[in-house]
Amino acid sequence: MSNLAGKTALVTGATSGIGLAGARALAREGAYVFLVGRRQDALEDAVTGIGADRASFIRADVTEQSDLDRVASTIEATGRRLDILFANAGVGEVAALGGLTWEHYTNTFNTNVGGIIFTVQTALPLLNEGSSVILCGSSGDVKASPGMSVYAASKTAIRSLARSWAAELVDRGIRVNVVAPGVTETPGLIDLFAGSDAGLADLTSSIPMKRRARPEEIGSVVTFLASDGSSFMTGSEVYVDGGGSQF
Repeated sequence: MSNLAGKTALVTGATSGIGLAGARALAREGAYVFLVGRRQDALEDAVTGIGADRASFIRADVTEQSDLDRVASTIEATGRRLDILFANAGVGEVAALGGLTWEHYTNTFNTNVGGIIFTVQTALPLLNEGSSVILCGSSGDVKASPGMSVYAASKTAIRSLARSWAAELVDRGIRVNVVAPGVTETPGLIDLFAGSDAGLADLTSSIPMKRRARPEEIGSVVTFLASDGSSFMTGSEVYVDGGGSQF
């Protein structure tokens, strides 16, 4: 696996699940990691687990521009610049077509799309030449999942953004790629299926590999996309879904 010694990373949505696993993986490979999330206690626990010499946190909401500006100014004040940005913060809620509301749509798109857009935009001045930007998508951008249409649409938007940004930033040597997890064992997934063990079991049985991903498996792909091992990849999407999007 890659060695990211001397690199600096920023990870959003880093308090649990894929974001936390990604932050841990980047730190294990030698990167110094800034963790961003909304929950102070979870951020403190995450940094304690990684080690204060390898990570620090900035409490912020990616849907608030003033918070994003504070994240950028905090990093800048340390004298560091960014080599890796893992824009991971996102939400997912079940809502079938007949039950969709403006609130559901706005919350999903403000976080999953707006949060990604303005996280990357705000971080741009801090990105070194040759940086790696990794967006967290989903295999839901190519697979139908009843009740998840707005979520899937938001992740499809992320895929499109990555293509455009890869083209815009290629002259700066900045690579933009998408990691697209499938069904992953995260607190968010458990909350989504609260009270529906049968529904979660059915979803898991539909995966060709017959199990859910561990967050650490997604984190390993994040470190690959952050590393020189993926130096000739940009505008790409990597599915980490047990074959669910492929057969």
